[in-house]
Amino acid sequence: MRLAVALKCMLCQKGVPMSLALKPFLLMKLCVVAKIFQIIFPVFVFLCRLNNNSITEEGFAALTSVFISNPSNLIELDLSGNKLGNTGIEKICILLKKPQCSLKKLKLSDCSITEEGYKTLASSLKSNSNLIELDLTGNDPGPSGVQGLIDLLRSGCCKLKTLRLLKSPAAQETCDYLTKVLGKSPLLLTELDLSEDKLGDLDGEKLSALLMDSHSKVEKMKLNNCELTEKSCSVLATVLSSKTILKEMDLNNSRLLDSGVKEICEGLKKSKLKILKLSGCSITEEGYKALASALRSNSHLIELDLTGNDPGESGVKEIIDSQKGWWFSSKTLKTLRFLGPAAEEACQFVSGIVGENPLLLRELNLSERELGDTRVNQIAALLQDKHCKLKALQLRGCGLTEQSCSALATVLRSNSSLKELDMNNNNLQDSGIKKLQNGLENTNCALQKLRLSDCSI
Repeated sequence: MRLAVALKCMLCQKGVPMSLALKPFLLMKLCVVAKIFQIIFPVFVFLCRLNNNSITEEGFAALTSVFISNPSNLIELDLSGNKLGNTGIEKICILLKKPQCSLKKLKLSDCSITEEGYKTLASSLKSNSNLIELDLTGNDPGPSGVQGLIDLLRSGCCKLKTLRLLKSPAAQETCDYLTKVLGKSPLLLTELDLSEDKLGDLDGEKLSALLMDSHSKVEKMKLNNCELTEKSCSVLATVLSSKTILKEMDLNNSRLLDSGVKEICEGLKKSKLKILKLSGCSITEEGYKALASALRSNSHLIELDLTGNDPGESGVKEIIDSQKGWWFSSKTLKTLRFLGPAAEEACQFVSGIVGENPLLLRELNLSERELGDTRVNQIAALLQDKHCKLKALQLRGCGLTEQSCSALATVLRSNSSLKELDMNNNNLQDSGIKKLQNGLENTNCALQKLRLSDCSI
């Protein structure tokens, strides 16, 4: 009661601003404080700061009833750090909708507000509000909460000028940069496409700050056709090792090289990423070894695409071996992609026959099997892929045709690892041999032994 008397003695004419910051110990008796507010509210214009005071639902109900009964006197309200939730927001929105409400600034940082609360706020701001500044940092807007507020800003239906959603200056800086580059706020995206070198000079810590914020809903990041520097890869490594909701990273056709892959692998070891696409990234044997090491440490990845790279002699074995042994019991990798569709068909076909992965073989015998042109075309696709290291191939009595010879000639021209080819007992005739000739005469042809016995030449 003494506090009430003291405050009453301070009263002066209406319109004099008064900034009131309540300490936590006062809020233990918020209902009493609310009664004091009833005395001073009609006299003063208030900047009311109640941040980080553990306001209970009962206490907040008492306060809002005072605010609502005197809506014209409150110009700034800071409730940050109190777990108001969506129920508390509903009460605040009753105040905002009052025609006499003069509230200009509202701070609701870290108030446990979710998607429903964001929708309620957007609705009240649209109907009637003098609010010019709103702080919602540290809340979780769900899939659509941000969209409603940004749409409102763009429409010009309200007086709101400043909407703060991101906690750190680094996150805000990154958001501003990406909005300029992409023409759309990244907070509205679930897929962040930075292909064609849109990553620029973004700092890894800053990009991570944005992706780690609860307002970011980016689950997939795409950087196709980029000239990624070692610094860029370091940025991506930082992002991967950060606590984000990122599930997929697509780096297809970006020139990572082994140095870039090694950077990314450092981030991958601590990442919860599910899908990593590295097709056509100029990765060689050393890069595959780094990936194999990362795969032994990472239990979250379910899909890895390495098509279009050159694993050298041991790269494929390193990756496949990383999925074996006692450490693999907790691994979740379901899809490991080395080959294109046609080559993959051939790989599955051969595996079914010989009981082994042909990518680990150096010799292959498919003799006395009627392959047909379609199957030979698939085998040719397999032989042309750099993941296939076959040195010797036996195709005796396989019913090969002139078209089969065309497919195999393509293999000979492709700088394949094939050194020995046995085509005995196939009715190739002169026309088929002429097709093979085109491949044999090519400077890329590395073939050393060719057997053509009983081929009707």
